[in-house]
Amino acid sequence: MKDDASQAGPLAGLRIIDITEVVMGPSATQMLADLGADVIKVEPPGGDMLRATGPGGRAGAGPLFLNLNRNKRSIVLDLKRPEGKEAALKLAQTADALVYNVRPQAMKRLGLDYEAVRQVNPRIVYVGTFGFSQRGRYAASRAFDDLIQAAVAIPEASLRAGSDVPRYAPLNLSDRATGLYAFGVICAALLARERTGQGQAVDVPMFETTAQMMLGDHLYGHTFVPPRGGFGYPRLLNPQRRPYATQDGLVCLVVYTDEQWKAFMRTVGEAERFESDPRFADGESRTQHVEALYEILADKLGTKTTQAWRDLLEPLGIPVLPAHTFESLIDDPHLQDIGFFQEYEHPTEGTLRTMAVPSEWPQTPLPPLRPPPLVGEHSAQVLVEAGYSPQQIREMVETGVTQVTTVPGEMEVAA
Repeated sequence: MKDDASQAGPLAGLRIIDITEVVMGPSATQMLADLGADVIKVEPPGGDMLRATGPGGRAGAGPLFLNLNRNKRSIVLDLKRPEGKEAALKLAQTADALVYNVRPQAMKRLGLDYEAVRQVNPRIVYVGTFGFSQRGRYAASRAFDDLIQAAVAIPEASLRAGSDVPRYAPLNLSDRATGLYAFGVICAALLARERTGQGQAVDVPMFETTAQMMLGDHLYGHTFVPPRGGFGYPRLLNPQRRPYATQDGLVCLVVYTDEQWKAFMRTVGEAERFESDPRFADGESRTQHVEALYEILADKLGTKTTQAWRDLLEPLGIPVLPAHTFESLIDDPHLQDIGFFQEYEHPTEGTLRTMAVPSEWPQTPLPPLRPPPLVGEHSAQVLVEAGYSPQQIREMVETGVTQVTTVPGEMEVAA
């Protein structure tokens, strides 16, 4: 990773004011930054709370923060003070978009609601990522990933799928899904602005975004009115849907089409049983009796090694891979082929690992990856760009409105 701020990539030339913390908002804005946008991360004094989470947290370099904030510039502003709000509005004057992930009520209290921001920049795209639609009774409620997962029935689905207790998905699923959707919404709103010349405010609520994702699979029979069956896609809720034990590890495979099932059953000596059992006669029937089919898979796969199954099934067109652990995923040969993991030197934490941008742009090459910023690393630089004088910046530092952090071994940014 090079500390090279030169603009490149499909979003080069766009400036984004990023008033987000933790996971959901930063995941969306990092995607924008990875594709070349100039993302200015506005942090409170002390920085994004995720800086303090995990190893490296004492230095403001927690691992989740590092993996959500590369390619950004950091400015510290105390938005609760008039001078901090004024500075944020000055930044908004030249921005293409402002993204936030607190409740709209909080932005209004800060004096940074859409009406205030559009007064200084009518063309700005103003995107909020927060818990709930502002048209419903939950509008002012707080939201976190676990709460939203529970609210869209993910723990209940885990019980149907065989868990001993209700469980959340073991990742920040709602935060990251909403962040991914917000990334698309921001790009779409910017495109609409280019076509119409008008900015707008767009809301991206977690609850509705995750509910749509969940029910896209599991509304199932209730898609029809009146219902033609129950809730839940049986293949996904089947307790036997899991990686299967082989003689030397775990294997994952998906046998899905008629041709794949016939080929698999021939290979394991079950062709006659498969063809004569009415439960397996067609796709609809197999879906209803998928647990019985997967029990056959589990029984047969324990008779060979993982590699033996790959050698046997891949020529038949059946998707099959070993099931990784966290440790083995780091060494995956395909990821090594494409240089997915990259190492760089962090100013305070030494050598760190990051992941490559998971898209490739031959006509508009992406900018070099830059390390996540130290808290307030670019405060002086960004304030100078907004028209503040060196004396004004010094006064803001002295009064705690902003914070300037100098990268070890480098000269302070000239103000």
